[in-house]
Amino acid sequence: MVHNLPEEFMLIAAQIVATVAALLHVVFFVFESVLWMRPSVYGRFGIASHEEAATIRSMAYNQGFYNLALAGGVLVGVVLLAQSGSAFTAGKTAVIFGTACMSIAGIVLASTGRSYRRAASLQFFPAALALVLTIAA
Repeated sequence: MVHNLPEEFMLIAAQIVATVAALLHVVFFVFESVLWMRPSVYGRFGIASHEEAATIRSMAYNQGFYNLALAGGVLVGVVLLAQSGSAFTAGKTAVIFGTACMSIAGIVLASTGRSYRRAASLQFFPAALALVLTIAA
């Protein structure tokens, strides 16, 4: 068996960074769908009051599950990237799709205002790096 070290390194890097991006989205899920009504949580999203948080609770709940679904797809893809043949191809496809969606969501979040740029960066950069690494792997 011939090993191509740069390709293997790229694949391992892609799996690590994609896992980080997915785990961040699991954290987003926990904040948005589990812990939303805590002032320390909704305050991170620029929500000033308990009443405002209650008003958008169902939207945050839904958004959290969207983030969890993306994370799940990327994590399944990461596992499949360790396989060969069609399983590898399916894994690569899942990671590319999931991290592309995460990256686009980060861009959209950044476009909503300056106050969201830090959160958008946290969402965008790991996903975009994982996307590039996975395509290159």
